[in-house]
Amino acid sequence: MALHEIRQPADLRELSYPELADLAGEIRDFIVQAVAENAGHLGSNLGVVELSLALHRVFESPTDAVLWDTGHQAYVHKIVTGRQAAFERLRQAGGLSGYPNREESPHDFIENSHASTVLSYAYGLSAGRELGTNHFRHIVGVIGDGSMTGGMAYEALNNIGHSKQRVIIVLNDNGRSYAPTISNLTAGVTPREQAEMEHPSLPDRITEKLSHALTDIRLNPVYVRRQRRLEQFLRDLPYVGNQAEKGVEAMKAAVREFLQPPSFFEALGVRYVGPVDGHDMEALEATFRNAVELSAEGPIVVHVLTQKGRGYSPAEDDDEKHLHDAPVFDPAVGPPPAVVTGYTQAFAEAVIKEAELDSRVVAITAAMPGPTGLLPFQARFPDRFFDVGLAEQHAVTGAAGMAMGGLRPIVAVYSTFLNRAWDQVVYDVALHRLPVVFCLDRAGITGPDGASHHGVYDMALLSKVPGMRVLAPSSAEDLAVMLHDAVGLADDGPVALRWPRGAANHVSEHEVGVGLQARQARKGDGSLAILAVGRTFTEAQKAAATLAESGVEVTVWDVRCCAPLDPAMIADAAAHAAVITVEDGVRDGGIGMSIADQVHALRSDVPVQVLGIPSKFLPQGSADTIHAQLGLDADGIVTTARTLLG
Repeated sequence: MALHEIRQPADLRELSYPELADLAGEIRDFIVQAVAENAGHLGSNLGVVELSLALHRVFESPTDAVLWDTGHQAYVHKIVTGRQAAFERLRQAGGLSGYPNREESPHDFIENSHASTVLSYAYGLSAGRELGTNHFRHIVGVIGDGSMTGGMAYEALNNIGHSKQRVIIVLNDNGRSYAPTISNLTAGVTPREQAEMEHPSLPDRITEKLSHALTDIRLNPVYVRRQRRLEQFLRDLPYVGNQAEKGVEAMKAAVREFLQPPSFFEALGVRYVGPVDGHDMEALEATFRNAVELSAEGPIVVHVLTQKGRGYSPAEDDDEKHLHDAPVFDPAVGPPPAVVTGYTQAFAEAVIKEAELDSRVVAITAAMPGPTGLLPFQARFPDRFFDVGLAEQHAVTGAAGMAMGGLRPIVAVYSTFLNRAWDQVVYDVALHRLPVVFCLDRAGITGPDGASHHGVYDMALLSKVPGMRVLAPSSAEDLAVMLHDAVGLADDGPVALRWPRGAANHVSEHEVGVGLQARQARKGDGSLAILAVGRTFTEAQKAAATLAESGVEVTVWDVRCCAPLDPAMIADAAAHAAVITVEDGVRDGGIGMSIADQVHALRSDVPVQVLGIPSKFLPQGSADTIHAQLGLDADGIVTTARTLLG
């Protein structure tokens, strides 16, 4: 059956296994072509083709709730649920989201792309089913691609096991998140173990056979029913019942420990089966069908081994991330090697310089050393580099402990992901006035990844944290200066730097600020002052040049330090007839509002127009287009200025 004939999951169920193998190949070609034309997540989706098909053949979405964590591995799910044609506009404005989206399809249940959340959703849906408020037959949580390194997954797992909720958990173990997964729960092997696997000894071959046999036995519902009767018989034995039952359990545990991975899940009350080959359709389906029967007694986790980037040699050969994500590229040759650019590149160079100057400087990331620019740091200072997995809360409090221990930790994360560690920023770092530097990449509107990835809250939130200094560079050169200053400023407590995705503005050494001071870039005639933050500073300069052509000489300030605000800048702004503030963060409670308050404290009659991002979820689209729609580009600033000046 050709791919274009698959319009709904039911269409998959009549196919033979040879037909499914052909379909899997077509899907991989389709995904490569779609990502090559539009950019997007590649390796993670190539790895779950057979897994996705098996899930949709065994379970009946949306009668059964199939939940995806992380959402970037749901392309195949979208393809087989009627959205093939929409891939022509993947991740474009008004087009198909790169993540599950409730507005797109009843088959999608979770919209955000943040990791480690699916088991909590599954726990809640199962609780609702037990109380009669929903009628899902089966609730399936697909977790993996590094998500099991996040603490929230363990919190949910503990509750699921304790409450015996009837949840089927599929652990997609590809040994990676963005980079190699930082976890002992993956099936990753050492080079020595790999060699032993390729040339196993006779005892190893026998053990492998026994392990697979044990998995088959434990998946057999007949065995489970007989096991339950045996347990009841032992419990009912007079005098020695408890001891007999515990003895049998100990023997079974010893066999499992020898033949299979440690039974971590079963210690939490979740039955464990696997690992299963995630590219063997027949084995996957048989395992899922048995898991359905076994789930009647409580939660079960099916451990599935997949290969990230499978079936596309450029992805398989990419040692860093197996083409986890990719830009637009030629599918015949694959994308060029990933390199950091713009502000990320400026940070990558600056953080190494700081580490060379100060031996206390260490760098921490949450599973994203490449995207945050820390791979060169890792190569230069491997003992001072820490990747904690997809665990931002742990990263921040771990940094607090490092700071207490005399180090100068630099925590590099995406702006949107720092939201996950808000409590830790406030009470573990700031309350203790610890010398931690937060470096937030992808701040502001990020573009095609949509609402869950726009980093629009950091300034409004961090500027309210007592003792926190918040810096926003407007050029690559200013970023380097700010990072150097931040390491010194951290003696008095935490500092945060934030910068946008994409190309960086470059300036001369005379156009760079210092410390916590703002920088006046243009002196006007007193009619209007524009105070711009970060990337909007360039647009403010363009707007000022346009206004000058019509005889309006505008003062332009590069705010640089968002908290605390520079008193000299505030005093100068208050001396103008009108003020405009511009920022690429949320307007409500943002930096512009703080500027307006301080200007009005000096002169209450000065009108201050605050431009920023509205408090609503913004869909995907190019960052420049979204800024223009919100009036945050040069034309929008000019329009606001002319309206304000009458």
